[in-house]
This record gives sequence, structure tokens and C-alpha cells, in this order.
Amino acid sequence: MRGRQRDTILMYKRASSKEYPDGFDREQNLGRSPNGLWKDIGNPSWKRPLPHILVATLSSLLFGYHLGVVNETLESISLDLGFSGSTLAEGLVVSTCLGGAFLGSLFSGWIADGLGRRRAFQLCALPMIIGASLSATTSTLGGMLIGRLFVGTGMGLGPPVAALYVAEVSPAFIRGTYGSFTQIATCLGIIGALFIGIPAKDVPSWWRVCFWVSAIPASLLAILMEFSAESPHWLFKRGRIAETEEELEKLWGASHVKYAVAELSKSERGDELDTVKFSELFYGRHVRVVFIGSALFALQQLSGINAVFFFSSTVFKNAGVPSDIGNMCVGIVNLSGSVIAMILMDKLGRKMLLLWSFLGMAVAMGLQGIAACTFLSSSQRVYLSIGGMLLSVVTFSLGAGPVPGLLLSEIFPSRIRAKAMAVCMSVHWVINFFVGLLFLQLLELLGPQILYTIFATFCLMAVAFVKKNVVETKGKTLQEIEIALLPSD
Repeated sequence: MRGRQRDTILMYKRASSKEYPDGFDREQNLGRSPNGLWKDIGNPSWKRPLPHILVATLSSLLFGYHLGVVNETLESISLDLGFSGSTLAEGLVVSTCLGGAFLGSLFSGWIADGLGRRRAFQLCALPMIIGASLSATTSTLGGMLIGRLFVGTGMGLGPPVAALYVAEVSPAFIRGTYGSFTQIATCLGIIGALFIGIPAKDVPSWWRVCFWVSAIPASLLAILMEFSAESPHWLFKRGRIAETEEELEKLWGASHVKYAVAELSKSERGDELDTVKFSELFYGRHVRVVFIGSALFALQQLSGINAVFFFSSTVFKNAGVPSDIGNMCVGIVNLSGSVIAMILMDKLGRKMLLLWSFLGMAVAMGLQGIAACTFLSSSQRVYLSIGGMLLSVVTFSLGAGPVPGLLLSEIFPSRIRAKAMAVCMSVHWVINFFVGLLFLQLLELLGPQILYTIFATFCLMAVAFVKKNVVETKGKTLQEIEIALLPSD
């Protein structure tokens, strides 16, 4: 069976090479199709893939919602379940979710490659529904922790699959814009959780409603994915050519099917159906792109953004602003920056946004450090602290937040794309966990000036890293990027 599938793929590859007799110059022609064939038929319609992408971004909405759902409700949960005053128990309610997310992200690549992108989304929704139900109905701390572990598993599985899916079903000319949808959905999820959680301090057991609400988009994700398109890249990789053409027609229109299949065949090297070994990601021809991806996610977390998110309430309280209003302000600033990033992604490009984003965050962390200086008045400290915090959030949302997930789904070769994304997201969750765990201890040990200087230094390191290692992918097909980046056998 596999032999017949391989023959079919190679037949398409030979046909493609005949259609492009002059070959493909990986440097000079990167960013445009050979012989101008795509120009003859124009860009695919941006409207066709949009409904499928919106369904996929429900996973990102859920990701954001579950990140924010305990923000306003944790106090009520602790009182209801009898662990009020125990910082260890409260920390477990938050961190158990992160532990589940690490497990989910670690196996996301194997699930997405083995079952397909659509089934991976449905599998992501299932533990979120189970976890939300357990959390909403439990009467013990143990039940809450089990529920949060289930939810975290779905949270870890969803984002890498969403990044893959959006990159693989989007036309090249608008892939950056659609790639930003996942970050916008995450922001909307966080804001939604904060908004729904407002009555929790006054209405007994309202926190249970907050968890039940999350089951609605999770159920919609599982149901609507049944009617959404499968990734043509995944189908082609499996040798299912007829289904690839059907999905491409559904996503891009009949006039684009022939050339889309020709594009897919250009990156095939005859081994797409073989199982990718875990060790292949760390040596040989794939090691460079996997290192770039892991380093980008590591620098994203070491920039200190989570410290800003985790402790924004304290900053606003010091300024006399209620925590719920302050958190909502942070959410709105984050959303506004993400919308601007969506507009600029396919105009300025990924690399430019990353550079300016990390540079802006370095300045913002510097302001946070200056705010801790004793020679300033209390009002000056408050203004600098709030200004630095909001600048961190908006500059993060302009590049360092939305770009890495999109960029990595573009630069990874199709053969390793899902599994490499899983590895990089696992790095993201591990560093996220340790930043949250150690921040308060380091703040007490080193002081805010030194700690924020360290964060600013990581931001500047990120600028240098991006400038040296990241390539621009704006307007290029995934096959063109792969051919340009991946060394020959």
C-alpha cells in the first residue's frame, strides 16, 4: 500500500518538474512561483479558508480562557473547597494546568501526524470538556486538580495544532494575517474569562458557572471540526492525492488545485511516509531549524512577559486601581496590539515585527527597573511601573507573542513540522513553569532592578538572535521556504 502511495507522489513530482523545466533557484526565486504561473490565475480567495480557520481558532480561545479563568475565581474556589489560606494549594490549582499543558504539547506532534489535524482538534476538545465538567462539579481539591490536569492536556495539544493547521490551509499572501487569529483568539479568551469571572466575588458558587461556560466552545470545536477541511499537506504526505485535491478545491477553488499540488510535490523527497524518529530532530539536517524554534520560544518566555501578566494586579493595586479593572485594561491592550500585528504581519513581515517587539520589551523592562529606584517619588514610581507594564504587553502582542508560533509552522519542513512544533512548545511550557515558580524568589533575592535588567538583557539577546538566524517568510509558500532553508541530502 505504501509503495503505491509513494509511486503516486513521485508521479506528481515528475509531472511538476516537467512543468517547470528551468528548475527552481532556491535563492533568486524564493517568494514567487516559477514561470509566473500563479500570477496567471491570481491569488486564491481569502474567504474560502476563513470559516475553517475560525473553527480552528476556537482551540486558542479555550487556551486563553483557561489561562484566565482562575484569575478572578481562585479566592471563591479556595473558600468553597476548603483550602483558603493555603498558598501551596492555590499554586497547585494554577500549576497543575501547566503540567498538563506540557504533556499535551509533548505528544501533539505525534497525534497530529498520526490522526490528522481535524481529529487532533477533536481530541484536544475532549479533555477540555471532561476537565471543565470535573472542575465545575467537584467538592474537593483533588477533584479540582484532576479537572485542571485534563484541561491542561487539551491546552497543550491545541495551540501547536492550530499553528500547523492555519499555516497549511492559508494562501501564502494572507497566511500572516490568518496566523495572527490564534493570538487574537487567545486574547479574547483571557478577556472573556476575566469578564465572566467578575461576579465571582459576590455570587456564591459563580466560579462553577465559569467552568461550565468553557464547555460550550469546546463542544463547538469538536462538532464543527467534523465539517471542516483536513490539511491538504497532511493528506498529500499520506499519499491520499484525490482527497488532497478535494480539500484544496474546498479551500482555494478549483482553478488553484493543479498548481497547489505541484507546489506540494516540490518539497517531497520520497520519505514523507516514513515515521520520523524523535532523534532526527536533534542531529543532521533538521537540527538548525529545531534549534531556532526552541530558542525563539525560550527567549519569548525569558523576556519576562509572564511575570508582567502574573503580577499586574499588584501594580494596579499600588496605584489604587481595582484589580478587575486593571486586568481588563491589560487584556484590552494585549488584544489591541494583536489586532495591529494582524494588519502588519503580511506588510512588514515576521522578522521586522519580532525585532521591534523585543526591542520595545527591553525598553519596557528598563522602565520597570527604573521604577524601583529609591530617588523617585511614589507617584513617579507608580506611573513608570504602569507605563512599563503596559508597554511590555503592547510590544509583546505586536511580535513576540503572535509571530513565533506562525513562523515555526512556516520554517519547519513538512516531514517534521508537527513533531518539531511539539518539541518547541514543550520548551515553551517548561520555561513558562520555571519563570512562574522562581519569579517571586528571585525578586526577593535580587531585587526588582537587577531582575528587570536580566529580563531586558534577554530581550536584547533575542533581538540579536532574530537578526542573525530568522529568515523572512512573508508571501512565500511553505514549499518555497522549505526548499530555501533545508540543506540537500
